[in-house]
Amino acid sequence: MRRFQFPVDVAHAASVNETMADVRRLRVSAIVTAVVLIAVAAWFFWMAHPWSYILGAVFLIAAATSLWVTVWAPRKVGAVEDLYAKGQLIPAVIAETRPRGVTILALLDIAKPGAESRHYVLVTRSIRALPGHELVEGELVPSIAVLADRTKNTTGDTWQMVSPMPIAWGTTDASVIERATAEITESEWSLLLANIGLSEKVRAADNQQLLVDPPDLPEDLR
Repeated sequence: MRRFQFPVDVAHAASVNETMADVRRLRVSAIVTAVVLIAVAAWFFWMAHPWSYILGAVFLIAAATSLWVTVWAPRKVGAVEDLYAKGQLIPAVIAETRPRGVTILALLDIAKPGAESRHYVLVTRSIRALPGHELVEGELVPSIAVLADRTKNTTGDTWQMVSPMPIAWGTTDASVIERATAEITESEWSLLLANIGLSEKVRAADNQQLLVDPPDLPEDLR
């Protein structure tokens, strides 16, 4: 696995990193849901009927589950410094531009450690902001792969959840982005640029992933 080490600007990441922002939104949503469920449970208990006590208990359990999500979500994702330090460095390019953001197309291996073969896929991610880059089609966006499974007991040789996280979300230092870009091979960048037109197809695929046929891969990735 190709890793890339650099000092993460935590304050910058907190303001622009959309991976961490998604976690914050999930926690806020879970808290609001829990408050609503607790209020509904209290109303059922106030009614003081045998059946209402049962429903009240059910809503309290649902509220507890929502509150558990507020603890589970940040632990599941991890600290932003760890994500950048432990993830694989991957190439991504801007494939589509929109009035309020862009779609990036990335190439990465989603095979788990110990898998018998590599499993390269194209993935997309729609993002709102990308400081440190020109928002034009074909812009090179070195990124880190965030890989996870939906549950701990999942079996299989490939990760289920895949998301590219731009290096630019972790630093304002242009030299760091340039160094990350240089550490990715020309053949990888060329493969992505040649397949920008597949972005829409990838977005429509399951999990926004499209398998790359091994014969289409550069020699150094086979």
